[in-house]
Amino acid sequence: MTDVAAASDATPTTAQIYKVALASIIGSVIEQYDFLVTGVIAATVWGGIFFKLPGLAAVAAAIGVYGLGIIIRPVGAFIFGQIADTYGRKDAMVYALVLMGVATLLIGLTPTYDSIGIAAPILLIIFRLCQGISFGAEFGTASTWVVEQAARSKFRAFWGAWVGFAIPIGLLLGFGSVIFVKSLMSPEDFTAWGWRIFFFVGFLVAIVGLVIRTRTMDSFVFEQHKAQMVLKYPASQVWREMLLTILRTSLVNAMFGGAFFLYFVFGTGYMKAVGFTGNDPEIIGLIAAGFMLVFMLIGSLLADYINRRTILLIAAVVLLAFALPYFYLVNTGSFVLATVAEVIGFGFVFGFGYGAIPTFYTENFPTRYRASGASAGYQIAQVYGGGLIPIVAGQILRVYGVKEAYLPIGLLIMCYAVAAIIAIIRTPETKGANLEN
Repeated sequence: MTDVAAASDATPTTAQIYKVALASIIGSVIEQYDFLVTGVIAATVWGGIFFKLPGLAAVAAAIGVYGLGIIIRPVGAFIFGQIADTYGRKDAMVYALVLMGVATLLIGLTPTYDSIGIAAPILLIIFRLCQGISFGAEFGTASTWVVEQAARSKFRAFWGAWVGFAIPIGLLLGFGSVIFVKSLMSPEDFTAWGWRIFFFVGFLVAIVGLVIRTRTMDSFVFEQHKAQMVLKYPASQVWREMLLTILRTSLVNAMFGGAFFLYFVFGTGYMKAVGFTGNDPEIIGLIAAGFMLVFMLIGSLLADYINRRTILLIAAVVLLAFALPYFYLVNTGSFVLATVAEVIGFGFVFGFGYGAIPTFYTENFPTRYRASGASAGYQIAQVYGGGLIPIVAGQILRVYGVKEAYLPIGLLIMCYAVAAIIAIIRTPETKGANLEN
């Protein structure tokens, strides 16, 4: 046996697993940070400085550019899944972070419409699409990287959940930074130049992440696989051979996309519509994000102790049962009850379920196209889950108004929860599965 083969066959130490987990979480934190910050800026700033359109039309155009970054993600999943399954998980993560960092910086540097005319929105769209492609690589490939490195560990779900930890961490950083930066300047200064700070920070974090990722080993499972056989076109082959698995797993993440929108996006606006003032809705969101991190840790440990499907089913059933009661608690106008509602609906459902999500995706696909399959299932859900729900909900809001829209929107999310429950039940349990195949 050669030294390389022997090294790849050796069981990674806890320190080696930790290093990969840390490297995997960096880009995902930037992704979630961007998801929140860009959403806020697109809705409040971009319309006025990048588009010469009247009122709401400019806002709609800016939000449309934001949405493009979500819709394009499956393209990134395909491109970087191909790289990850052909050349290595680490290589794909390094290239994705380079694209992410450059695109994020360029968005922050894009001149306004008043400076360069129609070129401004064109450049913004190009950079946002590049950013979305890079984000399409993150969750599936990062999960594959760390879960494979922990393939022989009894705590595989716990290590995989490190990728999920990026969600509450990114939200906390995003929320906190928006509140902090806005407190330092006038609204006029924030619109003129202050919003760009977030993208410069994202670029600097990407550099740190790049240093960490380039100094981290690839997963020992892929190193073994690379020495035996590598498919020529894994990203397309997984669609031909495991289409039903991709669609089934995507239904689960579509449910979480619905939960995110219901409790976090629409929920925040709903609180303001029923009388919550100042930063109360944002503070409630911050508290829920903190609890999400705790629930995610608990969910990951229980996913290792019990199994993956049970954890996901609990989260789905709670979402189904709590989609409407959430609004009754918020309607009381009580800060405490609204916080309880957000902690249960957003913190628990999202956090507890995501404790099992990274391993759920990666364990459902074999090594030869694991990154491509996990990325495809996860990211297509962003289109018809995280992408479609806001569009449908927007029409519902237009017809019913904020105070009356909660019932049809809640019922819509319940449909996603039912679909996820069916998908979870139809998916075989993967706890203890051999990932070295």
